[in-house]
Amino acid sequence: MNSRIQQILGKAVEKNILSKGEIIAVLLCESPHNDALFRAADLVRKRHVGDAVHLRGIIEFSNYCRRNCRYCGLRCANKDLQRYRMTPDAIYQAALDAVALGYRTIVLQSGEDLFYDADTIAALVRRLKKLGVAVTLSLGERTYEEYRLWRKAGADRYLLKHETADPILYQKLHPDGNYADRLNCLSWLRELGYQVGSGCMVGLPGQTPEMLADDLLLLKELDVEMAGIGPFIPHPSTPLAEATAGTAEMTLKMVALARLLLPLAHLPATTALATVDGDGRAKALCSGANVVMLNVTPLEYRTFYEIYPQKERADKAPVTGRRQFDKMLAALGRPVAQDAGHSPKSEFQQAVS
Repeated sequence: MNSRIQQILGKAVEKNILSKGEIIAVLLCESPHNDALFRAADLVRKRHVGDAVHLRGIIEFSNYCRRNCRYCGLRCANKDLQRYRMTPDAIYQAALDAVALGYRTIVLQSGEDLFYDADTIAALVRRLKKLGVAVTLSLGERTYEEYRLWRKAGADRYLLKHETADPILYQKLHPDGNYADRLNCLSWLRELGYQVGSGCMVGLPGQTPEMLADDLLLLKELDVEMAGIGPFIPHPSTPLAEATAGTAEMTLKMVALARLLLPLAHLPATTALATVDGDGRAKALCSGANVVMLNVTPLEYRTFYEIYPQKERADKAPVTGRRQFDKMLAALGRPVAQDAGHSPKSEFQQAVS
């Protein structure tokens, strides 16, 4: 192995810090260095968060969105997409079914759909908390007052990906968004006491290794409790339809580096990674990841939540997904976590109420 790469990985394992130049060097290295990176990340994962894999049940309850992000199939300009909204009762029933399958965390995700006002979401959170689960929200950019209301209602976590830490690329991808506003929202979430999740896409058009390094350094600076990293997958009904997709290899390297830099963070083996590589989830779990989010949205809506095409296993019933997940973990020798999977940081070690 290249001695420099060996030194970089040794430093990361022991100190959990790397310079931008060191991150870039690892991103640009090739096998067998990749294997050494994945082993190092797996070691840090085992050392700091253990072998248990945390299972999250995600309900994608609306595919309406006010935004026009250039990469996303939910963008408001996409007139080819059949839109849907689930009622609060339907959302609750989906969560109830997920709890019966053993899920201890429910993730509520939608496009930025202001049809659901702050009070409606707060009432739903309070209702879900009575099921004894942790609740994660992923509803995009909202006001400080809305975030505060939902936190007061009992929401434990909030996922708001920064997508790219390069302000110029961010603006190109988000013509009606603003990078500073996104960071401001993440700051509010931290102030309000959420367990904060962010993350990025890998392989975006115009993205460089330097930009990817900045993504990781931003996640380190934010000290996130969760970092979601997945490949860019072009959608045919977007301006980026002809762009090249991100690769599983580079995504796995980013996941592994995120584990080295954020030893206590929860890192999901993402659905997008499983879409570009059928074994992507298992590979990620061997490269630093410790979370899997499985879709528990009712099947009649599932195929219409198409951020990217050919979404992995969009037609799979929740019970089938859970069985296959258990089988995969058994093959890896990894147990399913029995707790709600709060951040291992001391300030978040509260019981689910």
